[in-house]
Amino acid sequence: MTTPLWYNAALALIKPLYQWRIKKRASDAEQLQQESLERFGPFQTPKNLHSIWFHVVSVGETNAAQPLIEHYLKLGHPVLVTNTTKTGQARAKSLFLKAPYEALFQAVYLPADQKKLIKTFFAKYQPKMLVLVETELWPNLIAQAQQSQVPCVLVNARLSEKSAKGYGKVPSLTRAMLQGLKQLLAQDQASLDRFVALGAHPQQSQVVGSIKFDINAPQNFLDQAQQLKLDWQLQHRKIITLASTHAPEEQSLVNALKAYLLQDPKVVVIVVPRHPERFDAVYHTMQDLGLKIQRRSLGQSIEADTQVYLADSMGEMWLWYALSQVCFVGGSLNQPGGGHNILEPIALNVPTVVGPNYFNFQTIVDEFLDAHAVAVGANAEQVAEQLIQYVQQPELAKVMAEHAQLIMQKNAGSLETHIGVLDQYLTP
Repeated sequence: MTTPLWYNAALALIKPLYQWRIKKRASDAEQLQQESLERFGPFQTPKNLHSIWFHVVSVGETNAAQPLIEHYLKLGHPVLVTNTTKTGQARAKSLFLKAPYEALFQAVYLPADQKKLIKTFFAKYQPKMLVLVETELWPNLIAQAQQSQVPCVLVNARLSEKSAKGYGKVPSLTRAMLQGLKQLLAQDQASLDRFVALGAHPQQSQVVGSIKFDINAPQNFLDQAQQLKLDWQLQHRKIITLASTHAPEEQSLVNALKAYLLQDPKVVVIVVPRHPERFDAVYHTMQDLGLKIQRRSLGQSIEADTQVYLADSMGEMWLWYALSQVCFVGGSLNQPGGGHNILEPIALNVPTVVGPNYFNFQTIVDEFLDAHAVAVGANAEQVAEQLIQYVQQPELAKVMAEHAQLIMQKNAGSLETHIGVLDQYLTP
């Protein structure tokens, strides 16, 4: 596979804009320097050569890949994770950059997809396999994997109709990338059909389900949640979590919940914005609603009179789900939306509500919806009503959670199939 001249010329033209965006969103000079070096070189010294390299975009893809990554770390394989976003890298490090995996694990940003940078990165890290998660396709990345004779596999692959149309606008580039894959493991038949229509080899593509169904909450977060319930005296609180929220979801939902918060002092809403650059803006928005608010970033706790708790931290989503009686998963009320992963709270038996714009997880949400195992609200007011209903009626919440567990059990097993395919490329 050779990437076209126009693609590489376009990357060179937009590189200054890319560098400006990185500088703009950097929280401090040290963070800016680290990200700039990892994206444009010189690259970090590898902890290990010949690692299994997982490329995951952000938090959702990192969470999806978690059981796969953990499986290979437990077997003693060194693992390299590259991310595109700051939140994704923070999530990866919070999961694996600790005992007993610290010596085997490294997480860095994916370099910009320029030929020279990607070639240098491959030469420096010398991976034994490249595992792309969900829909993360980069022309020079896949081309260099071929040239370096590194097997490249797309796992847990999904492709919405909207994304397929986007890839379809550059057919020669898309076809070359898809045919550069050794295997394509799709979550569902609709995604597989779209990938094949775009040029993926049918003989090297198959539906194996989603590894997200095989996810388990890390024990340390469960233990921490139990301790916080004691320390913060949460045993009798009614906790609603608004997770992975985008603008203006926090404002519209908390505003819709405000009367209930004022009426019942036992209720507290935990707000977990998706992007860290919005933490301060969300805090001021909550203040403007006239509610008693505390912040995680300031080391504050949920107190007896706390009405809103801003979880402005990174890598702690499991903790907030573990404290919840019910949750809303964001990115589904905003426009254009798309939604985020509902399987994490469901894995913890937390009744889950989403908005109508969940097309990024269409197949998964629809399956739960058909089984009355998730709730969908048409707008903020309806979502708020559903959240309140499940908090006020624990028996109703229990029934929905039980229905959800049946779906989880029915879909379990994709992880094992993924491992079977990847292991073929690890055999010397």
